Amino acid sequence: MGAGTFLAATLPVLDLAVASVVAVRDAAARAGGFDAGPAPDPERVAAAFASDRLLRVDGAPVDGFAPLSGFFPCTDGWVRTHANYPHHRARLLALLGLPDDEATAPTRDDVGAALAGRSAQDVEDRAAEVGAIAVRVRTEDAWRASAAGRAAASGAPVQVSVRDDAAPLRTLAPGPRPLAGVRVLDLTRVIAGPVATRTLALLGADVLRVDPPGLPEIAVQHLDTGQGKRSTLLDLATRDGRARAQELLDGADVLVTGYRPGAVEAFGLRLPHGAVHARVTAWGDDGPWAGRRGFDSIVQAASGIALVEGSRDGTASAPEEAPPGALPAQALDHATGYLVAAAVVDALADRATDGRGREVDGALARTAHALLTAPGRDPAHDAPRTPGPSCVVAHPARLDGREVEATTTRPALDRLAGAPLDDYPAPARPWGADEPRWTA
Repeated sequence: MGAGTFLAATLPVLDLAVASVVAVRDAAARAGGFDAGPAPDPERVAAAFASDRLLRVDGAPVDGFAPLSGFFPCTDGWVRTHANYPHHRARLLALLGLPDDEATAPTRDDVGAALAGRSAQDVEDRAAEVGAIAVRVRTEDAWRASAAGRAAASGAPVQVSVRDDAAPLRTLAPGPRPLAGVRVLDLTRVIAGPVATRTLALLGADVLRVDPPGLPEIAVQHLDTGQGKRSTLLDLATRDGRARAQELLDGADVLVTGYRPGAVEAFGLRLPHGAVHARVTAWGDDGPWAGRRGFDSIVQAASGIALVEGSRDGTASAPEEAPPGALPAQALDHATGYLVAAAVVDALADRATDGRGREVDGALARTAHALLTAPGRDPAHDAPRTPGPSCVVAHPARLDGREVEATTTRPALDRLAGAPLDDYPAPARPWGADEPRWTA
């Protein structure tokens, strides 16, 4: 079996994955002034993209999705739900009129029964109204014809614009760690944003992730994407929390946010002149879905990817023809994360010549559009091949107050400037364990 069997799917997922990692490699080479070198090892790239499936805690695999997340049939097709976080689970249950307490905790069958008699479109509309996460599974054609689909087709996965503000010039460091001395304030969650900031840490940046204390991250997810960064807690809903966040931001070179458009700006944070502001969203800033919540699996379902991967010939034209499927990895998240990281590196290099700030905007829906329109579909593909043990590394870690061994994937970039990259600078720190300050 060849490299093409890694991330095997109807859609050319491995091509997307390798291209996004190449973008990071090339941006780092331009910034650091070294030769880009050979293409990255596709097995390492595939492992990094499927990191949640290769993650082990004390040798045991981890389920990346909660029981109430997934596909459910409705009267007129399918819906895909996302209930990994407790607040999203609570909103989904409230939408369906199901209790949310330990004594009568609804099961997946209960949710399925509640959805079976409903219209998929009605569920999607109601979910958007109440802040739950559920979308109607669409065909490619239906998505392409919709206003939200047209907005997703409006440009490249990651777009960059230049602001009018400026700051004193700051050159980047030569060599394989061109971001040494660069400060990155990380206000992201889930996968795409953390992958971007983890990549910036790999290239030498001081990355400080900030989370609200009342909205804990999924612990195993943090083990999987928190390498190389520090983690602190600040409540931006309080005056003191906002003031401290602004102090951190004033000292930052880069702000990376993973919330819906306008969510961070609503707290009144002011971007310093010359800073790079990178944003990762599900649907982008344009179109009727700009303000909606979304995740990789939800974008796959809405955009037509789920039906392409569920059909036998890769051309399902109606939801009834085949049950929906999924990509062999959260590829929209990972690819968008790497492409955002590459754009940030280029933006910092450009800032070194003109001092001007940049806006970097990545959207999962635009990445989905790029994948759907890429050549090279293979409906007769083999089952995805699992990357080998050389692609993972074990570290001691702390999870839910206990000491464990966490096995995580090595970086997708296997070398920089000719030097091998066997691991990230450090394993994930315990969530919220660090002080809200820069190291230097």
